[in-house]
Amino acid sequence: MKKTALLLGAGLIVLASCKVGNPEGEKATTTDSVEATAQAEGTELTVSPEASKIDWTGRKVTGTHYGDVTIKSGSLWVKDGKITGGNFVADLTTINTLDMEGEYKGKLDGHLKSEDFFDVENHPEATFEITNVSDAAEEGKITVSGNLTMRGVTKNITFDATVSEISETSVSASADFNIAREDWGVSYPGQADDLISKEFNLKINLVAGAYL
Repeated sequence: MKKTALLLGAGLIVLASCKVGNPEGEKATTTDSVEATAQAEGTELTVSPEASKIDWTGRKVTGTHYGDVTIKSGSLWVKDGKITGGNFVADLTTINTLDMEGEYKGKLDGHLKSEDFFDVENHPEATFEITNVSDAAEEGKITVSGNLTMRGVTKNITFDATVSEISETSVSASADFNIAREDWGVSYPGQADDLISKEFNLKINLVAGAYL
């Protein structure tokens, strides 16, 4: 009886040690995809792939990985000093780990592009289409809702964004939020003793202009 209790206790300790927390960040509200509630109005500004970027962070029991993804194209619409709509396309073939080098970096990049994660061969792009924009409670911020498509799955997400610059000729905006990867079919759990967090963090910075 004592031996059984000791084994059970050891098992619980092992399970507890394998728990993994999510990356720091507020989770975006996620629902099924929706139609845009208002048509984008005003001036269309072109997103600059060179000045814009997406940073990602994921966690597992033994540590944290982070990197970036290239934004391929996009547009933001501006009217009366406000963003009224927009979209962008992320090139998932550019998934790039920044906390590793050499052979291990190559293996992780390859694994993230595989069917276990983002299945880049069949779904090389992720897209985001704004469906609604409203003023947030905090000054200088807006609440954005939009349809995010990855791996052929579309979900609507809502998060707060910061607009640091806006005019009829240029916009600079950023957002920082978590999403639950399983909502888009990214369900690879990791190793039994090195589980992967359910959520990953995205930091999106968009720069757009009429001159681009």
